[in-house]
Amino acid sequence: MTFANRRGQALREAAVILLLTVAVGALLILLCGANPLTAFGLFFQGIFRNASSFAEIFVKGCPLILTGLGCAVAFCTGFFNIGAEGQFYMGAMASTVAALYLPAALPGGVRICLCLVAGFLAGGLWALIAAVLKAKCNISEIIVTIMLNYIAINFLGYAVRSFLMDPEGNVPQSSKIGEAMQLKSLIPSTRFHSGILIAVFCVLAVWFLMEKTTVGYELKAVGLNPRAAACNGVSVMKNIILSAFLSGGLSAVAGGIEVLAIQKKLLEGISADCGYTAVLVALVAFNKPPAVLAAALLYAAVQVGAGSMQRQLGVPAAIVNILIGVVVVLILGKELLRWRRPVAKTGRGEGA
Repeated sequence: MTFANRRGQALREAAVILLLTVAVGALLILLCGANPLTAFGLFFQGIFRNASSFAEIFVKGCPLILTGLGCAVAFCTGFFNIGAEGQFYMGAMASTVAALYLPAALPGGVRICLCLVAGFLAGGLWALIAAVLKAKCNISEIIVTIMLNYIAINFLGYAVRSFLMDPEGNVPQSSKIGEAMQLKSLIPSTRFHSGILIAVFCVLAVWFLMEKTTVGYELKAVGLNPRAAACNGVSVMKNIILSAFLSGGLSAVAGGIEVLAIQKKLLEGISADCGYTAVLVALVAFNKPPAVLAAALLYAAVQVGAGSMQRQLGVPAAIVNILIGVVVVLILGKELLRWRRPVAKTGRGEGA
């Protein structure tokens, strides 16, 4: 099949998935007793109404970009990291501790960098627990990372009620981060902050690492066939541990940015479950960094538009999660059919 034919087939498949998703969405809106055309009009109006609502796409997309990127790096190596949520929380906690206790004599920019580095290291080390157990004891990283999520979430709840609780209040949250360590808004009257630029830089850096370096080649080789990689002198254990560390670190940076740019304090429920959504983002993007960026922003745009529908028409924003699930099922179903098709043809040839 030529490149033009493959491109045409990919466009047709994308169009079919889009039409089926829209049809399911229209059906769900009808079941809610609303007019689909009116709902879709409010959906796009919510996205493009003004600069502030459009900027929200990037605000909501920033943590999804980083956590989705983290999942993609791990998935490429065959390390199924389902722990981005817990790593997000560990990064948020580490960044908060650094922000509250770093010496005030340091310049604000230096302290911001140190906060994010602290978050990266905390998330990377948290992910290493599952990686070492997988590499040394062959324990499923899926089970371990899910369990670590619960530990991290509850540890944050403990932290904001004890050693990180604001001494001047009685609400389970930390003291407010100093203004010098806050990531500033780049567009007046919006929440578009400089952390979004950090997320885009990370996408470019991970793309370069995976596509243009020997390290990236070895990571992907281990993911495609660990035994063949080992036979060619590639250390499977080293690459699994490296991918887990990078994956956890990227997800943790998302937590640090959320603290420094949006919440400006540590509190429970800070991630809004973006660590779990990141798994879907990575799957839809086929673990490609540029596609992760696009998928995360598209998901964020759908969230913003769905919020407008819910406020003005009463259509539940939960429809978004249903539609995202439909898209994932359709994409995976398409890939399964594509994988089985050559097998079926070979079988007929042998029978003839």
